[in-house]
Amino acid sequence: MAAQVLNTQQLSAWLDAGAAPARMPQDVLLHFARRVLALGIPVWRVAVFVRTLHPNVAGRAFIWNADRDQVEVTTAEHGIQDTEQYRASPVRVVYEKNVEVRRRLCDPACPTDFPVLADLRGEGATDFLALPLRFLNDEVHAASFATRQPGGFTEAQVEALRALMPPFSRVAEIYALRRQSRSILDAYLGAQTGEKVLAGQIRRGDGEEIRAVIWFCDLRESTPLADSMSRQDFLRLLNDYYECVLGPVEARHGEILRFIGDAALAIFPIGNAPAAVACATALAAARESIGRMAELNARRERPLRFGIGLHLGLVMHGNIGTPSRIEFTVIGAAANEAARIEGLCKTLGENLLISEAVARHLHAPLRSLGRHALRGVGEPVEIFTTGT
Repeated sequence: MAAQVLNTQQLSAWLDAGAAPARMPQDVLLHFARRVLALGIPVWRVAVFVRTLHPNVAGRAFIWNADRDQVEVTTAEHGIQDTEQYRASPVRVVYEKNVEVRRRLCDPACPTDFPVLADLRGEGATDFLALPLRFLNDEVHAASFATRQPGGFTEAQVEALRALMPPFSRVAEIYALRRQSRSILDAYLGAQTGEKVLAGQIRRGDGEEIRAVIWFCDLRESTPLADSMSRQDFLRLLNDYYECVLGPVEARHGEILRFIGDAALAIFPIGNAPAAVACATALAAARESIGRMAELNARRERPLRFGIGLHLGLVMHGNIGTPSRIEFTVIGAAANEAARIEGLCKTLGENLLISEAVARHLHAPLRSLGRHALRGVGEPVEIFTTGT
């Protein structure tokens, strides 16, 4: 018993020191499970369940299995709390009641009040223990352990697992907060801009000049649309519209920078690649967006009208705003010109307009719509659309 207490302290010290060499949460669990085995606790399955703050994901599960000695990571979408799977889970009891759940599966009288227990028993498990992971912000998450050891866990082994939960919770909380920060930045700023913020570009005026294809899109006649329905219905409509129009941008690693009511600004940075790559990528995204909108409009009595403008140029990509409220976006003449080009969509009767600066890098067949004056721009600009 004394050796077990000593060894538990050593494992706790490893967790307190940061769980090296792990750098990802799944690596922490992999090394933790191996060290628990080395401690003399014959775990067969270890799982960690962490809720998160994310617009699409309610939580993540990290599951280690001794048979494969690897960690599987799964995500749960919002709404899982309303499913029978969740309601009948021991994890829910840990979450909601902040208590441990133990079922000695080797005992014939052990209740199988959670469906997962029958599955574990069918795979040879003799004992199951779910413990709370208590974060410093009062959130409760969960870790579970199962063994195939004849007779189940000993009381000394259970006590050791309980003793390990506080230091393990601290490490889990650090990784959860890090993941949460990145998820929020990705959702509200975009992956590439979020990386810049995490890298320290957070001061007003921080930024760099980049060359990019600038995408500006707008939903036409949105005011009468908003007046014809409830605010909630209009919000759902906008989300459907944005999913159709901007989903292809995200799928091709474009960066959505801002939503301006019913309009949006995005970029496809050129970087070190030829400009033709970003131009072709933006055009492919625009074509898919138009296709998706056609499918959406086919289900609507009143079709949505929209426009997309593509332009290429130098912009400043960085932080602007007040000392207490900053936005990471692009500024410059090229960004303004992209908005002006999209504004011609209604006049020219097209859903997609392409500037001469983009068109010269494209090999796809394009149709010139002539030269047009843009407000605030000295010389008329030749505008193109797809087709011949």
